[in-house]
Amino acid sequence: MSVSQHELTGDATEEVAKPWYREFWFWFVFSPLIYIIIMCSITVTIALKGADDVIIDNYYKEGRMINQALEQDKRAQELGLSGDVSFDRTTGEVSLTITNVPSDSTLMPEQLLLMMGHPVKAAKDQLITLTAIAPGKYRGELITEPDYSWYLTLYPIKDLALRKEAPWTLSGEIDFRAAEKTLLAPRVQ
Repeated sequence: MSVSQHELTGDATEEVAKPWYREFWFWFVFSPLIYIIIMCSITVTIALKGADDVIIDNYYKEGRMINQALEQDKRAQELGLSGDVSFDRTTGEVSLTITNVPSDSTLMPEQLLLMMGHPVKAAKDQLITLTAIAPGKYRGELITEPDYSWYLTLYPIKDLALRKEAPWTLSGEIDFRAAEKTLLAPRVQ
């Protein structure tokens, strides 16, 4: 008398185990965790790629530079220096006219350096070399067409690394939505 396999198990049907990825409870428990991991990765990527460049790492060095800049501004004020800078965004030409040009040629070299600082992104900063075309008149070329607001600093040097040794500086701001010309003057009044 042979007993069939069906008779041993009775009439109960065998349950076949599903693979883990087809189980409802696996997805019910792990779906929120997977979603959170993906969203955290996206958020960290955005935060690292879109970080502002306005934070200064070396506060002591920058503090010393501020004191030096104040001395340079005082010197420009003593000399009575100011300048009108205008931008032609279609041709890319930058024109500068300095008022009260000192007779000392060391104070007014053949080339000046105009630093255009973007308020948010340091990668957009521009350094424009202005070359003398007449006494107190300088001309240069924009690197890229600027838009919105910019901080301007004029140095009587050829290399930005030498800005601590500059005898004077002039500063200003411009918003290209409103104007293409601005006044550069010492920051101290």
